[in-house]
Amino acid sequence: MELLAAALSAACALDQDGSAGQPVAAPRRRPDSSPTAAEAPPPAHPMTADSWRNLIEHIGLLYQEYRDKSTRQEIETRRLQDSQTDPEESSPSEETPPETEPASTPESKAAPQINLLRNSNSRFNLWQDLPEIRSSGILSILQPDEIKLQEAMFELVTSEASYCKSLNLLVSHFMENERLKKILHQSEAHILFSNVLDVKAVSERFLLDLERRVEENIVISDVCDIVYQHTVEHFSVYITYVSNQTYQERTYKQLLQDKPAFREVITQLELDPMCRGLSFSSFLILPFQRITRLKLLVQNILKKVEEKSERETTALEAHKELETVVKACNEGVRKMSRTEQMISIQKKLEFKIKSVPIISHSRWLLKQGELQQMNGPKTSRTLRTKKLFREIYLFLFNDLLVICRQIPGDKYQVFDSAPRGLLRVEELEDQGQSLANVFILRLLENADDREASYMLKASSQSEMKRWMISLAPNRRTKFVSFTSRLSDCPQIQCVHPYVAQQPDELSLELADVLNILDKTDDGWIFGERLHDQERGWFPSSIGEEILNPKIRAQNLKECFRVHKSDDSQRRKLGSRNRQ
Repeated sequence: MELLAAALSAACALDQDGSAGQPVAAPRRRPDSSPTAAEAPPPAHPMTADSWRNLIEHIGLLYQEYRDKSTRQEIETRRLQDSQTDPEESSPSEETPPETEPASTPESKAAPQINLLRNSNSRFNLWQDLPEIRSSGILSILQPDEIKLQEAMFELVTSEASYCKSLNLLVSHFMENERLKKILHQSEAHILFSNVLDVKAVSERFLLDLERRVEENIVISDVCDIVYQHTVEHFSVYITYVSNQTYQERTYKQLLQDKPAFREVITQLELDPMCRGLSFSSFLILPFQRITRLKLLVQNILKKVEEKSERETTALEAHKELETVVKACNEGVRKMSRTEQMISIQKKLEFKIKSVPIISHSRWLLKQGELQQMNGPKTSRTLRTKKLFREIYLFLFNDLLVICRQIPGDKYQVFDSAPRGLLRVEELEDQGQSLANVFILRLLENADDREASYMLKASSQSEMKRWMISLAPNRRTKFVSFTSRLSDCPQIQCVHPYVAQQPDELSLELADVLNILDKTDDGWIFGERLHDQERGWFPSSIGEEILNPKIRAQNLKECFRVHKSDDSQRRKLGSRNRQ
């Protein structure tokens, strides 16, 4: 979050498509709508270009730092809200972070979520801290909700400036380093840095238009129209970059292992004070983090604009386009990694039964692992012997289950299979330690076109539940039998990031909020992330449960507004396009 200023203007002016210097179109107003009181433009208070550039130049945080501080403040805000015992004392929509201004000041009407950024080593300012804002007296005129909205829009702008700073450092400090250039083969450099120059140019152009909007009036009219235009016209460069992530990670690991000179140069570059102790890999993943975070920032704006207003319509359109790009990025990553994974699995399988073609464009791995199969008569005497169980290995794909036994040479001999839609699972009632974590898997139609049953034992309660939910996702459990949208559904917020280790797990970022759909006694949770409805398992230790029912209800209300309104808007736009 830093750098940029005159350099940005020059860089954007040189952009090859020549569109950098063109101002974005004003927000489109529906023919049947008229400005509401909340949308009425405030008196013009232009911000000089020099004043704005001075602010941008003194943002001292790299994007990784900015993002971390902002999300941690979200966590602290929710903690404070969750601690409110009297629901009448504080509305969950009123954000009250730890360090608020005295009650007599205008700022106290809408304490921002990112307050702790005030105490960073940078000279970063909140929107209401700008000298132009303080001297204008505008804080005494605006409603608290409008001040919150201004802060949300201002965060989108300043975080883009911080992101540009980090991208510039990735290019100038790493990519263009002469020693690194001599070490890397041209193809290695291409895979490692991909189209980062295109991403950088798009970000600079985007920031330039955001700058112009802030300079027009210190009370920002809107930013989502700018987000919409740039997402539609330019953000496809993110899909290209992110889709290369699988090859990028593999190439980076190989270079560290095979080229000591590369490892030495990277280590020296990381130690430079400019990097603030951040790793080279943290710079490489910036585009993926930014496009995801940008969608969340627009969601945050959407939660604060007046319902059924023009700004809501614009935010919904921007959110829809960003969601399309994010999904395409995720799909690009998945497609690359899934293809390689399926090829690897195919090579390891040997069929004892009729061969089943594993590789398919529409097939991917959901879960794999070892379980114990129960054999022989199930008497109390045999239950006490280990001979009752035999190891089997399962590969569960989105449409197919393959049951194997591991054989020498890291191979697996397939002895049964069934379509995933023809699987049923049943949990055994408590029958003592010998049958702990045992469940029954039924194949309604197996490889021999007959019904088959397997009594399987997992290593833990969580592993048993994970297998049961993966094998038969529609099976009813304590929470899954209800819709995750019910107001009494338990929730958790992520306070430690988590990287998924298995296909059925969910990678989580700081401040993610999830509905708890199921949980185990040994510390695992099956949850649904509110902002994108992705589901998966994660350890309970990475989160804190949200206990205040009013906060949970507010989280669900905001989720409804983003996604239900978004669906409604899609139907409206589709109908309008058909007409």
